[in-house]
Amino acid sequence: MKEEIGSYFQHAYGPVHTGEGNQYIYVQQAASLLREQARDRRRAVSEEDREYLAARFVAPAGLQHARARLSGSRTVLIGGLPGNGRRTAALMLLHDLSEAGGTLHELPDTADDTGSPLLDTGDIGDGDRLLLDLSEADESRFVAVQNTLSDFRSALTTREAHLAVVLPHRLGYLLRDDLKRLAVEIGRPSARRVLTARLRRDGINFTPDEMDGAGLSTFLTQAPMRDVAGLADRIRQQRNTSTADRGFPHWLADALLHQQNQSARVATDLAAEPSGRRKALLLSLAMFHGTAPAVVLYAANSLLGLLSHPPDPAPRLDRADLYAELSAIKAETGPDGNAIFSVPEYDRGVREHFWTYLPDIRRQLRDWFKGCLTELALPDEDRTRAVRRFAEQSLRTDRPQDLVWLADQWTSKRTAARLIPDAAQVLACGLEDDRHGRFFRQQIYEWAVSTETSGRLREVLVVVCAETMSGSHPDQALVRLHHLARRSEGRGEATAREALRKLTAADDRLYRSLLDRFAAGIARGRGAQDRALFLELVDPVRLISYRSVREAQASCWSDILRQKDEFWGPPLTAWLTAAEDVRHRDLVLRVLSTACATDVQVSGRLYRVALGWARAGESAERLRTLNHLLRRIDAAQGIESYDRAA
Repeated sequence: MKEEIGSYFQHAYGPVHTGEGNQYIYVQQAASLLREQARDRRRAVSEEDREYLAARFVAPAGLQHARARLSGSRTVLIGGLPGNGRRTAALMLLHDLSEAGGTLHELPDTADDTGSPLLDTGDIGDGDRLLLDLSEADESRFVAVQNTLSDFRSALTTREAHLAVVLPHRLGYLLRDDLKRLAVEIGRPSARRVLTARLRRDGINFTPDEMDGAGLSTFLTQAPMRDVAGLADRIRQQRNTSTADRGFPHWLADALLHQQNQSARVATDLAAEPSGRRKALLLSLAMFHGTAPAVVLYAANSLLGLLSHPPDPAPRLDRADLYAELSAIKAETGPDGNAIFSVPEYDRGVREHFWTYLPDIRRQLRDWFKGCLTELALPDEDRTRAVRRFAEQSLRTDRPQDLVWLADQWTSKRTAARLIPDAAQVLACGLEDDRHGRFFRQQIYEWAVSTETSGRLREVLVVVCAETMSGSHPDQALVRLHHLARRSEGRGEATAREALRKLTAADDRLYRSLLDRFAAGIARGRGAQDRALFLELVDPVRLISYRSVREAQASCWSDILRQKDEFWGPPLTAWLTAAEDVRHRDLVLRVLSTACATDVQVSGRLYRVALGWARAGESAERLRTLNHLLRRIDAAQGIESYDRAA
């Protein structure tokens, strides 16, 4: 008798979605989830995150040489073994130049819009500090970047900017001879000093003897810097959650348990276990570790069914119950009633074994996981952990397309809206991956510009760009959010616009970039969308002292004022109101008068709206503003001007 494989629902959380369409609560939930994850991964180039890194940074060998090279040539190429902290070293070199002014930002690593050069000198502002991470570049991209670097470096000198490049370790033989003088190899910093610096900074004290226990020396000899940082985080977590009678030796021992690699033990256990059902239980528990036993049972039965595994012909009561089956795979239930392996980190070893040594079923594992997350109403924390585990294995085995497929499936109209946070998380995991992040940034760009992207997926992309991509690649997040705002409708358009507003609110460089994009979009015939975005998002007085800002504003207004339906009337009055402030009056009115200088009819239309605005206010300041505008319009058209009453 074949077992029935059905759905298992443990809890219901939040409102039940019984109709068609999205529920906005899930988009908000996705944004909240990604914000929490961003706090746990400090890869961003924001000043707050750089200060956090600087307080815990231990200089590696060669850093002083790299600092001198950057100071003297404005460019340094950072080489070294993977795991030595090359990216962090490059960031810290740029961070130390904070007195140079400008902003510190990472250069885009995808060709976002047609015609965009590989290295665009338009990305260089006065005094900027630029990071270019080529650590995972392939041969063709590495060669192409080098071919454009000479002109880019000339612009660095003109604008007194600096550039730090992280080199790909295995492609050193392709480095051009004229660039080798800029390359500096950094060594591995002392792992013990790195761990000590992080712990001391977090207020964790210990004696030298306590640092020599629990196999720490062996771990520090082999671990890459990211794992050393991870160990410090685990020790801090143990400190925060342990009882008062447990001190540093216990925190360290417990933290090291989670760093153990159980792969060899898992391989031995599986070699002695011929039962397909037990293997299915092993993987199911590994994927849904720490969940209710019934969840593990459902996942195991689903996997067996998907792989067409023959059912057990024995009657159900003649077979072992779930307690016995879990005991047979060295699992138990904890005090909370959830199933776990009795050996720490055994679950990770199981996952790595299946993805590594059963490559022929990876696609079926993807389908299985998608079905489990679709059918199981798991608590949010369990879903988050499961998605992270699946993403980790897909990325480790170079299958980023599996995460793209899941995001697409979980945002289709055929699936429940509660899967929106899961779709956002798989994309965020991909973006944060050192090796595959560029793949996901390119994929999100292609989705953003496509007219076939579903509305639900667009909402997810807005969240992912705003909460994840903006931290490490704000320029690319800006481009994608701009495209999404152009192509979305209803609530999706509103959320994209708000994301653009927040992204540019505290960054003048990004704000100017967005303004330039509006002007370019209108000039290229994308007027309807960019006109509306310009009128909603552009501040009349922000950065108006910059000539390039005024030129972009005037270009946009020139097109807007020629639209006959005069939808621009209310926004125009907001600009006129801003011009009431004498500090900005001349520059704001210069923008508006320049926009209509070549068209008498448009000038008249502008003046008519301004006249109505002045009469509505009935103030002396409005009259002065109106007269100033008239003088500006007359001067732009070569007419002798005179004051005129409102």
